[in-house]
Amino acid sequence: MGKKYRRGIHDRNDARYLKDLDSMHVMMPFIMPKRADNEAVLGQVVDITALNGYLEKKNSENPEFKYTWFQVIVAALAKTIALRPKMNWFIKAGRFFERNDVEVSFVVRRQLEDDSEEALAKFVLDRDGGSVLEQVHSYIQDFVTKVRVKGEIEDTTSKMNVLKKLPHFVLKIVFWALDTLDYFGIYPNSLKIDDPRFTSVFVSNLGSIRMNADYHHLYEKGTVSFFTVINERKMKPFFKEDGTYEMKDTIKIGMTIDERIADGYYFAKTLKLFQHLLDNPELLDMPVESAVAFE
Repeated sequence: MGKKYRRGIHDRNDARYLKDLDSMHVMMPFIMPKRADNEAVLGQVVDITALNGYLEKKNSENPEFKYTWFQVIVAALAKTIALRPKMNWFIKAGRFFERNDVEVSFVVRRQLEDDSEEALAKFVLDRDGGSVLEQVHSYIQDFVTKVRVKGEIEDTTSKMNVLKKLPHFVLKIVFWALDTLDYFGIYPNSLKIDDPRFTSVFVSNLGSIRMNADYHHLYEKGTVSFFTVINERKMKPFFKEDGTYEMKDTIKIGMTIDERIADGYYFAKTLKLFQHLLDNPELLDMPVESAVAFE
C-alpha cells in the first residue's frame, strides 16, 4: 500500500478494512459467503524463450546459487500483486480487506524422496527493497540453505511439531480458538507470520516433481484468495496465421482466484501484466513500485 493508515475499528492486524465499496461488493459475502464456492480458474501457456535467455545471462557469471524460472515466476507474481492491489484483497467475516504486505507462500521439499518432509516458505516483498527478483533469489537461497544444507526446521514445522503432541480433543479446541481469533482479525502475528494460509498467493511448483494440474482449490481457513500451479516444462507448437507452426519451450500456469475480489476485466488485465513480466523478465530487476507499460 505504500503509506501509513490510522487503524480503524474494523481493521485487522494484517490488513486494512475496505469501506465505501460499491453495493455489489458489499452484498457478495452475504450472497456467496464461502471462498471455495467462488473459485475462478484461469490458465496460461507461457512461452519461456525470452526467460531462458535472461536466465542464461544471469547465470553466466556463475553465481553460487543459480537463478531459476521458478524464482522469476515468484518475482513476477509479487510484482503483479504489488501493481494490481485488488489481487491482494480477501474477504473475512463478511468484509473486504486489503492485506498490508505482498506475500508469496510455497513448499520446499527437503529431499526429492517419497518420505521426505516438506518445509513451508513465505516470501514477504519489501516495497523499498529494490529489485524484486534479487529479493526472491536471496530469500530462496537462504531458505534452501537452511532446510536442505543445514537441516534446520523452519518455524512453521516447529510449531506444528509441538501441536501434534496434543490430544485430539485439545487440538480441536486450539484450532477453534484460532479460527475465532482470525474471524475477529486478531489471529496472533507470531503464528501468522509463518502460516502459509495467510498469504497473498500460494504457489505449487508441480513442474519440479514432473506433475501437471490446471487447478488447486482455495482454502476456507485463513485469508489466501489466490492459488497458482506451475506445471511441467514442455515443448509446444505455436501456430502462425499461414498454418505453419514453431515449437517453443513453455510452462503452463494455472490460477485459482476468489472471483468476489474483482471482476473479469481486472483479472484479464492482471494476467496480461503477469505475462508481460515473464516475456520481459528484465523488468523484475527494477524497483518494486516501478510502473510497467503493457497492452
